[in-house]
Amino acid sequence: MTREEKSQVIEELTAQLADNTNIYLTDISGLDAATTSNLRRACFKSNIKLAVVKNTLLEKAMEASDKEFGDLPATLKGNTSVMYSETGNAPAKVIKEFRKKSEKPLLKGAFIEESIYIGDDLLDTLVDIKSREELIGEIVGLLQSPAKNVISALKSSGGTIAGIVKTLSEREG
Repeated sequence: MTREEKSQVIEELTAQLADNTNIYLTDISGLDAATTSNLRRACFKSNIKLAVVKNTLLEKAMEASDKEFGDLPATLKGNTSVMYSETGNAPAKVIKEFRKKSEKPLLKGAFIEESIYIGDDLLDTLVDIKSREELIGEIVGLLQSPAKNVISALKSSGGTIAGIVKTLSEREG
């Protein structure tokens, strides 16, 4: 690979790092072609982009990036594959599901919404992270709850002021 080609790959990796808020570093070495193909299919179904990268080029892209990757570059040993996803926990779910049949992929580390996670032992923690959409849904549900109580009180009281006050006072007590 020429110096010019390396610099182009670093630029592309830097752009991908900038465009993605959820980045997983994994080790898929030792997987045969069929298993690797199955992993790629599982990633595609979950809207995850999987790419095998050279550690030195990825490390230089991380240095060139505006993001702060902390100790993540230290995990760039051996074979490294990068998973990019819009949903923070999607790659963790794919990895966990895939490991029911195979020992790999191993999680080296992850960069999720500016937080850094290092080590395969954090896989279960990452699976449990709620996506942005899930959090928004929970907040909307919490905000709707008091309004639903008032509406049900209005319906059950028959619509009279005395009935509404009585129903609301019974709910508070």
